Amino acid sequence: MSTIGAHSTVPFKPQLAVLTLLGSALVACGVFLSGFVISEPAPYELLMVVQVAVWFLLGLKISRAVAPLLALLLTFNVGGILSLTMMQDLDTGPMYLAVSLFLALTAVFYAAIIEDRHERLRLIFQAWVAAAIITALLGILGYFHAFPGAEAFTLYDRAKGAFQDPNVFGPFLISPALYLMHGLLTGKLFVAPFRVAGLLVIALGVFLSFSRAAWALFLFSSVALVFIMLLKERTGAFRLKILLLSLTAIVVLVVVVVIALQFEQVRSLFLDRTTLAKDYDSGHLGRFARHRLGFLMMMERPLGIGPMVFSKRLFPEDEHNIWLKSLTTYGWLGFVCYITMMAWTLSIGFRYLLRNRPWQPYLMIAWIVIIGHMIIGNVIDTDHWRHFYMLLGIIWGCGALEWRHQRALRRAGRPG
Repeated sequence: MSTIGAHSTVPFKPQLAVLTLLGSALVACGVFLSGFVISEPAPYELLMVVQVAVWFLLGLKISRAVAPLLALLLTFNVGGILSLTMMQDLDTGPMYLAVSLFLALTAVFYAAIIEDRHERLRLIFQAWVAAAIITALLGILGYFHAFPGAEAFTLYDRAKGAFQDPNVFGPFLISPALYLMHGLLTGKLFVAPFRVAGLLVIALGVFLSFSRAAWALFLFSSVALVFIMLLKERTGAFRLKILLLSLTAIVVLVVVVVIALQFEQVRSLFLDRTTLAKDYDSGHLGRFARHRLGFLMMMERPLGIGPMVFSKRLFPEDEHNIWLKSLTTYGWLGFVCYITMMAWTLSIGFRYLLRNRPWQPYLMIAWIVIIGHMIIGNVIDTDHWRHFYMLLGIIWGCGALEWRHQRALRRAGRPG
């Protein structure tokens, strides 16, 4: 499938073109299915396991630019395997790490197929938008009990769409929201109503998830997107357009939220979720106390304690902190690999963020949302979030595209 990528020198053959088109369609289908994870294994896992194997068997390459991601993710999971030796009862530990390894391979897969053809970035984001709108609609309809059985799309009176947890559902919607925002700010006017409609559905889905992490992520990402676009675009007219559209979007979103708050069910849960001092956050063995105790404990456990041991054997709930999670489940080795990987990922985006490339908008969106995920990772566990690994793949894939581009320019004797 990779034989006629954007940088290929293989002569054009109709059968290879059909194969490449089919492969790209399967990629889009996989991204779409990532929005529907009510039970595990989900259709996403089943399709991606087959797809990753077939792509690499048919010749998809891992370049030198993507190889460090593979090395870091594999070493990260080696730390997890070592942590199994610390468990008295393996229980679900091996399966947990099998999922971790699978998700690691999906990140490398996304990076490789993006490097193979940068046009797949558009397919990926369009499929992501379609999944986000549908799963957000399910969450909204479920929240308001719009049809019999609609409560299947809620949890604890919070919208969760076709996910198991509102705290994953909300953040999943942020990247598609930014993609629609970017289209509004840079695209043609005649398609703006469709983007606005999609954005409102997604924004309402985020709001009704009542995930404070998702709310913060949405706010941070939106502001960062506008700021970077103002930084990138030099013309006064375009900057004025960005400011006016941004202000309009803010007004519309405020109006939608105000309307939603007229419902007693929405208002009472909103007031509860916006209360800063919650017992499960600051109480005895609450979230923050568990963070402190967990970090102190892990200073004496270099190999970690194994997957799920923290919540099943030691404390009443999960770590709710990705840094602590990497220590408990993957040990010091995994923790160092995770920090290295995230620092390297951020450096890729920072270096190439403002360059005028076809893949620049996608890199910008993924980079902003990854930063946001790192921030909310201080109060939530993002370890097995499928879309997080997709974002990793997008950033590293764009970095690999830039590496190829620079190498081609050097061969041609032209400046970058």
